[in-house]
Formats: sequence, C-alpha cells, structure tokens
Amino acid sequence: MQSISPETIFRGNDAWVKALPQITKITRSPLILGRSVYTNDIRNKIFKDLKNQNLNVFFTNLEFDCCYEDISRVKNFISTNNCDSVIAAGGGKVLDSGKYIAECLNIPCITVPLSASTCAGWTALSNIYTKNGKFIKDVVLRSCPKILVYDHTFIQTAPSRTLASGIADALAKWYESSITSSAINDGLVQQAIQISRVLRDQLLIDGEKAFNDECDNNPFWRNTIEGCGLTAGLVGGIGGEKCRTAAAHAFHNSITQIITPNKFLHGEIVGVGLLLQLRLEEMKNNNKLADQSIKQLLVFMKKLNLPTTIAQLGINVFENQNLDKIANFCCRNKSEIHFLPFKFNKQDIVDVIAIFEQQKIKI
Repeated sequence: MQSISPETIFRGNDAWVKALPQITKITRSPLILGRSVYTNDIRNKIFKDLKNQNLNVFFTNLEFDCCYEDISRVKNFISTNNCDSVIAAGGGKVLDSGKYIAECLNIPCITVPLSASTCAGWTALSNIYTKNGKFIKDVVLRSCPKILVYDHTFIQTAPSRTLASGIADALAKWYESSITSSAINDGLVQQAIQISRVLRDQLLIDGEKAFNDECDNNPFWRNTIEGCGLTAGLVGGIGGEKCRTAAAHAFHNSITQIITPNKFLHGEIVGVGLLLQLRLEEMKNNNKLADQSIKQLLVFMKKLNLPTTIAQLGINVFENQNLDKIANFCCRNKSEIHFLPFKFNKQDIVDVIAIFEQQKIKI
C-alpha cells in the first residue's frame, strides 16, 4: 500500500474559507492542536470560524515536540471530550503529532500548516522526538491527512526563517532521492526523482526572491512556499521511502542527539546534513560534482541566512565526545544513511564531519 497524497487539498489566499464546508461534513467535535504562542491569533480565528459553523470545538497545545508524553496527554484529552477529529495547525512538530494521534484513535486529521518550513502537512509520516528534541524514529502512517488546508494568508505571517528552513528541507529531496533511487526500475520512483529535480531548480531560481521580497503579489513566494509544503510531500508520496530521506536527514537525526541552548528548525539542520552528505559522496563515492554542488549550495544558503556548519548550530563536535555520538547514531542499524548505494563505516562519518568542520571552503 502506498499513501500518495491527502484526500482533499485547498490552497491559496482563501483556502481556509473554502475548506470550511468540507470540514463540517466530516467532524462535529474537532480538537484544534497547536503549540507556538506566535500563532495563537490564527488558531483563535480557526476556533471562532468553526464555532460559527455550530461545531463543538476543543483546543489544546503541545508542551514539547512531537513526543510520546504530549501524544499520550492529547489522546487522553480527545477521549475524555469525545472529539471526532484533529485539526493540527502549526509547524512540522504539530502536524506530525496531529497525524499520529488521529491515526492512533482512528479519527480524521486535518492539517493546516502555518509556515512553509516542512512538507509535514502532506505526508503519511510522523517523526517522533524526546521531550528535549532528540530524534527517536519516524513512523509510517496508514494514510495521508484527510484534508490539507494550505492557506497563503496564514503562511505569510510566519517568520522568513521558517521559509529558509523549508527551502533547505525541500532541496534535500533531489540530492537524497537521486542517489538512493536512480537505479530503481520503477516508473513512479523515476518520476518522483524528476519532480524533485524540477523542484530543486525552481527553489534555486526563485528561493532568494521569495525570501527577500514581500509576499503580496509575489509569484516567486507563492511558487516557493507551495514547492516546500506541497511538491516536496508529493515526491515522497509518489516515490516512497527511498525518495523521502537519506544521508542529509540521517545527519539531522544524529545532530539532534546533542542538546543545545538554542533551538534550530528541522530544515536548518537538514541543510547542514545535505552539505555533509555531498562531502561524503565526494570522499567515498568519487562524486566529481559534489564539491561544485557544495559551493553552489553554500552561496545560496548564506543568502538565506541558513547555518552551513554544525558549529553554527551551537555544537562543537570536538568536545564531549560529540563527534562519536553523532557518528554512532548516524550509523545505527535503522538509519536512513544506509540507503546510500556505496560502502562506508563509522570512521568515514567521523572523518567527513571532522574535515568539514575544520576546513575553510573557498567559494
């Protein structure tokens, strides 16, 4: 079985208004799930609009990331109040939590992304973390969300940092899927790879304009946010597991094992992981174009104010055995890094990170 896309998708400046009649057909007692105080105004609007539809609406927030403690608490809240759907309105952790909880309780999930930071509003996948943000595992769900509401007016209120993070995460689709799946003799997989290539090109062309210019009447911004939140999800839906993640996300998952005072977004860490993946390809797979790709991405990422080293994520890999911790988690049995089609070992990961963190790359 393959879950390719949400059952219904609403997109554009009036997506939320257009979605309301469809939402009222599938729920009478929805739970609105959120997290950030910065998006309270939007969730309050969602609450009022649903109340005006004569729905019995409930409201609760996550306390941490998409973690088992929050998931258990929210499941109990839903059961106590007889909620019959989850409306997850927020960033990737909120969307992942809502999807997972809805599946556990066999009720519909409606995703309402409030930024373009990930494609979590689309996918049949939830990433599970500890309370303090360490990645544990990803869980493949039985289905994508019932309804995805991608309202541009909601997303344009998000900080530009979230857009940069989404661009980095979406860029990784091409660099990961093209190396893990190019030899797979499956038409849908090959089509997914080509979609990810077009997406990469569009983001490299339009991403900076989208990041720097006003949202209103900006086709670059509209194309970029939909690339990050919709097209990136479609790539994983069509292509399956190997078109979702590889070394860039494996490095992300490993870096989260080191707790830092400052919190970084998913795509910000994936972007650093992408640079490390390309350096690993150059060193262990004799990829002659990897260095050129790194230099191109470095220029682009710096224009988006994205971190480009683990040090810029607040981690010194040369202290507290951080290098070993990252390499050990990266090479564990179930790591996505093993989708790479060439041989490497833990020492190779240590060497790649150490060299990358010490070198001064000339652009």
